[in-house]
Amino acid sequence: MRPTKAHFLRVSAEMASAEENTALENSTAYEKMLFLLARHKKDLKLIQSTEKKAEYKKAILPDYLPWIEGALKTGTGKQDNVLMTWLVWAIDCQQFNLALTIADYAIHQQLKLPEPFTRTLGAMLAEEFADQAKTALLAKQPFNVSYLARVAELTADEDMPDESRARLYREWGLLQMATNPTQALATLERALQLNPQIGVKGDVRKLRKQLNIND
Repeated sequence: MRPTKAHFLRVSAEMASAEENTALENSTAYEKMLFLLARHKKDLKLIQSTEKKAEYKKAILPDYLPWIEGALKTGTGKQDNVLMTWLVWAIDCQQFNLALTIADYAIHQQLKLPEPFTRTLGAMLAEEFADQAKTALLAKQPFNVSYLARVAELTADEDMPDESRARLYREWGLLQMATNPTQALATLERALQLNPQIGVKGDVRKLRKQLNIND
């Protein structure tokens, strides 16, 4: 690179940084958090691996925790796109307790997921937690069944496609099979009611036989 071009690029970067800092000085705390979020979203677009994206989100979470904790404590009920983005990202990086805490607040305050998310809050929670449980089950890794029970409770009155709720109940029921077959049967039968093609008919037959229940 020629010295003149290198100088131009360096000066341009310095000017952009100065303008950015000046703009931030006059911004509200919320606007500053949105700016930080936009910068991290830009970084995430450069990462192709889903696993590495999750690792990145976990690494930057401390930058947002004060804001998240403050928003939950203050409880203004205002739409907060930083908080709602982190509801999704917390699931991605397996910070499930944090996600459920935000979800409880968001549902109570009737907050919505910001763009580019297209699903409703209830459908997202049901599907994403179901997917996390399914991934753990396939990898023969533990997954706390109470997470799915809490999602089912939180989203009980939320409107969503039956297929989305069926996915949640399928994974919930499969996790219950080893410890509570009676409850597992009820949960899986509910999944079947919601979506007859959910793929648990064999598990239901197995449980009914185990519990000596005739059709």
